[in-house]
Amino acid sequence: MPRISTLRITRSHKIATAVLVAAGSVSAIAATGGTSEAQTTATRSSISVEPVAAAGIPTAKDAAAKKAAQETAAKEAAAKKAVAARKATAEKDAAEDRSEKQAANRSTERKAVTPKKFANNLDGWIRESLDIMKKKNIPGSYEGLHRNIMRESSGNPNAVNDWDINAQNGIPSKGLLQVIQPTFDAYHVKGTPKKLTDPVANITAAANYAADRYGSIDNVDSAY
Repeated sequence: MPRISTLRITRSHKIATAVLVAAGSVSAIAATGGTSEAQTTATRSSISVEPVAAAGIPTAKDAAAKKAAQETAAKEAAAKKAVAARKATAEKDAAEDRSEKQAANRSTERKAVTPKKFANNLDGWIRESLDIMKKKNIPGSYEGLHRNIMRESSGNPNAVNDWDINAQNGIPSKGLLQVIQPTFDAYHVKGTPKKLTDPVANITAAANYAADRYGSIDNVDSAY
């Protein structure tokens, strides 16, 4: 009898132990499941979520990008406009240069086609000489030239002085204004004949010499 009682107690202990073990396993599983859920929640909360446009309304980032694109487009348009303006200005300047050159060429052609004509006499020689003197900035007037010509040669382009000191030295004065060869060579005006007795060459050389020596042929009233 006492032996049988001992066996029954042993079984009860085993059953109780099994129940306790099972209960512990369930708690462990529940605890494990709770931990996993907490970890998942923590992981999710650590992910950064970008704002998404809702119902077609742009975000601040979209607005900034759009503004930057508009500014870039405006700068490109301004740059193109500036390039076009510079090109137009250059073309306009080139056209004006061509127009001026063409006008100058036409003017030159007209001058070449219609040169001034002067009579082949004392009046014509004086006027032609004055025209050349004006271009060369040589002072003198019609009156000054005519007065000195009449005193020196009486208007004869081939007049020669064969008696004064110059003639005695072998370099006689010749022409309308009685010029010696060395003086003619020194004061010859470019564009006129290199001939001492040529009326225009003689007058312009004498006027050039008188301008250098006396300030102007108009200031000469005697042998010079």
